[in-house]
Amino acid sequence: MGDGLQLPHGTLRLHTVRWAAPGRHSPIDNPTFVEIKDADEWLEALEPVISFELNGDARAYPLQILMWHEIVNDTVGGTPVSVTFCPLCNSAIVCDRNFNDLVLTFGTSGMLRNSDLIMWDRQTETWWQQLTGEGIIGQLAGHKLTFIPAQIISWQDFKSANPAGQVLSRDTGLGRRYGQNPYAGYDRVDNPPFLFDGVTDGRLLPKERVVTVTIGDVEAAFPFSVLAKEGTVNYNVGGTDLAGFFKPGTRSALDSGNIADSNKIGAAGLFEATLDGTKHTFKNEGDKIVDSETGSVWSIQGEAVEGPLSGKKLTPVVHTNSFWFAVAAFKPETKIYQGK
Repeated sequence: MGDGLQLPHGTLRLHTVRWAAPGRHSPIDNPTFVEIKDADEWLEALEPVISFELNGDARAYPLQILMWHEIVNDTVGGTPVSVTFCPLCNSAIVCDRNFNDLVLTFGTSGMLRNSDLIMWDRQTETWWQQLTGEGIIGQLAGHKLTFIPAQIISWQDFKSANPAGQVLSRDTGLGRRYGQNPYAGYDRVDNPPFLFDGVTDGRLLPKERVVTVTIGDVEAAFPFSVLAKEGTVNYNVGGTDLAGFFKPGTRSALDSGNIADSNKIGAAGLFEATLDGTKHTFKNEGDKIVDSETGSVWSIQGEAVEGPLSGKKLTPVVHTNSFWFAVAAFKPETKIYQGK
């Protein structure tokens, strides 16, 4: 067999797979949820949460919980989904659990590739790469999971936009140190990634946060450092006009040992710039995101909150907020947005 496995889409080099943990971790398979007022008792305003909405069902998954479980198998808006987070890559991704005639449930394998979580499904025991959604070993190797747009934003921004939203409960029955970060200091931008054997792409520092998107055969990355300076980005990727938003404030989950005390690194979102047949161009006016066509004010979640378009929502595109080293390892052809 040599040093690789022949798969439908190429060869998986076995030396790139690393054992990371003693056995399979504990995903949350039967999640319970609490109301906003209850979560306010233990979530600090700027703590990061994965914000996910489907068919009008809005839910927040605090990273202080996902840090310890990495996977939540849930049903949102009537659709079976998995909400996943890989701390070593800082990547939060939601995928549809429907696959042909199966409904998959995922667990963590205890293995990493390029420091990224390798998941497995209990129905076929296929191994799946979290960051790319690709089946890499097993019955479904070569297939891809369907990703659904999600964002990492602050708890404050989630509850402002979704006062009736639900929040993943800390009552998991699994007893973890929720609110604590076991990777204290990990996200220092120039630190080498943990359990990573590849060659880092020197175009950016290894742990520069980037927003990445793939449209057609074009892969693009928008560095947080550039987004923070510009606030809004109007850019075409693969023939699609996109709007990129940035808002300061959201804390890192991977800085201080206590997440509520971590550095503020901000939040970003990526959306289709065309709404109801009209292409919009966005800019910053002070701390507000506005469109040039109507002067409406927009939230970090792509909703108009003031002005003629109030209540309208931009269509989010599937994008990932993650560390640069992981993106470059899996998608070395990624183009980097350099700014205006």
